[in-house]
Order: sequence, then structure tokens, then C-alpha cells
Amino acid sequence: MSKTQTQLPTDTWIPASWQEYLQILTDLLNNQAKSYYYKGHMRLEMAPVSFDHGQNHVVIIFAVTLFAALKGIPATGLDTTTFRKTGIQDCQPDVAYYVRERAQSIPTGTGIVNLDLYPAPDLVIEIAKTSLLDDLGTKRSLYEDLNVSEYWVVDVQNAQIIAYAIAEQGSKRIQVSQVLPGLAMSILEEALRRSREMNQSQVGSWLISQFQ
Repeated sequence: MSKTQTQLPTDTWIPASWQEYLQILTDLLNNQAKSYYYKGHMRLEMAPVSFDHGQNHVVIIFAVTLFAALKGIPATGLDTTTFRKTGIQDCQPDVAYYVRERAQSIPTGTGIVNLDLYPAPDLVIEIAKTSLLDDLGTKRSLYEDLNVSEYWVVDVQNAQIIAYAIAEQGSKRIQVSQVLPGLAMSILEEALRRSREMNQSQVGSWLISQFQ
């Protein structure tokens, strides 16, 4: 496969071998596209540039980190980091967290997180502006196969969080986090709604009042 940047379709899954996928990533080294590989197919997503996507991204990271800090739960968050099972799967979720005993399981200086050496994240979050159906479908299957413990999809348009607990390569809807016990999706959804009318410092103050 020899494709230039302008020839590559984005936001859709296309057949590719692992070697072809890696070559495309090399060719696009300076491009800001997110990349995924699953079941012999690859997907490129152009870096989101919308205000809404960026705002929701920041609010969710802030809320999760704040909750963990106030509840004394060790947590390490990662922003658009590559997680790879060589030759099998590759993903760059918008947000990922390792919690409790895994909070410091990835050493500083790591580039791509090699899932043949390190555990998968406990929590993965995708911020869905234009990719909602794929985030709820194929990517959910990808994260089930990676044995992520919990997967959230943030529906930017509707300020909704669709959360799943994952076990035995399957998933079920949840309304309260199991990875971060006591963290209700309804509180996070309200924070997203408030962020449309308040600045983020005000949203943060409201979250503190809810979490304490």
C-alpha cells in the first residue's frame, strides 16, 4: 500500500496489514491525525479543532482528576497516548487513566505504551463530536478486546456520557463508575452542561461542592 496523505480516507476503517499501517504512520509523522488498528483495518481521525470538543475534553479530565484527588484515589491520566499490541491492535483514545496500584505502572520516558509489557488502562474516554457511532461500536469492541476495565463515550452534542463496564470481553451500560466508585455520570453530564454557560473555574467550584 502506497498512499499519500491526500489519498488516505479519514474517519472510516480501511483494510491494511500491520506493516502497511506502520508505513502510513511513518509517512504521516508530522500529521496530527489519531490512528487506530483493529482486526486488519486501520482508521485515521483528523485532530479535532472544534471549541466544543476541546472544552469537553478539558472539563472531563479536570472532573475525573479532581474526583480522584478529593477521594484519595491514586490516578494518572494520559492525553491522546498510543497504546499498542504489536501486530494486532493500536489505539489513541482521547483520555486514559490508570488508577490505584496501576497509577504508576507506566514509567516516565515511555513513548508508545507497549501492551505486551504493560497493562491496559483502567479507564478509556473518547470525546465524540463527529465519531459517535464508531466510538459506540467498533472502538468499544477494540477496548473490550484490550481488557480495559471501563469505557466512556462523551457525546459532545448532547452533553451525555455513555459509560460501559467491561469484563470478559463484553460490556454493559453503567450510570456510576466502578473504577472510580461514587462518580456518577449524571454529575459529569451536569458539569458539561454548566460549562456551556460558566467558565471552567466556576464549573470546578461546583464540582468540588458535589464531590466533598
